[in-house]
Amino acid sequence: MDSTTSSPIRWRGVNHLALVTPDMDSTVRFYAGVLGMRLVCTTMAGPMRHYFFEIGPQNTVAFFEIPGVERFEKPAGAPPPDFPIQFDHLSFNVPDEDALEALRKRLIDFGSDVTDVVDHGFIRSVYFTDPNGISLEASWWVIDATGRATNFDDRNVFGDPDPVPAVSELMRTGRVDQVPTTKLLGSKIVDMA
Repeated sequence: MDSTTSSPIRWRGVNHLALVTPDMDSTVRFYAGVLGMRLVCTTMAGPMRHYFFEIGPQNTVAFFEIPGVERFEKPAGAPPPDFPIQFDHLSFNVPDEDALEALRKRLIDFGSDVTDVVDHGFIRSVYFTDPNGISLEASWWVIDATGRATNFDDRNVFGDPDPVPAVSELMRTGRVDQVPTTKLLGSKIVDMA
């Protein structure tokens, strides 16, 4: 299929990001109790609990409980340890600076470590971890790159001085010249119904 003739996909945020916990109870206590996220679904995926927390309309972060799984700890944005990883951190969106400061205060009030506000130019953020050692961030868009037309000349949001070839293609023609193919790593998908 030619990507230039097909209809564009209408993304609506993060449906869910599936993470792993060895202790669902402490996960619920942190995400619902400390962060104030609404628990919206609990289900079983085979022998594993699978819980979903709302982070916005139709946007959730979800956890599979795997008892005994080793906790993973890595600071957000830091080089990975001596083994391969594909996940760095999860950033939750908040509407403005007041909400960011309120979350920071709430984390402190509940005894959680949290950074000062970090100014990244187009977003401002705080960093913290959950009880599973997962690096978390909360951010608000100082310059909302999602709510406006793409402008590759805006160095506030397109600041890479040497972008990868695909970005250069998008800048030049509005599309990428080549797309990769992928293969499933396994064919067994757990039926949650």
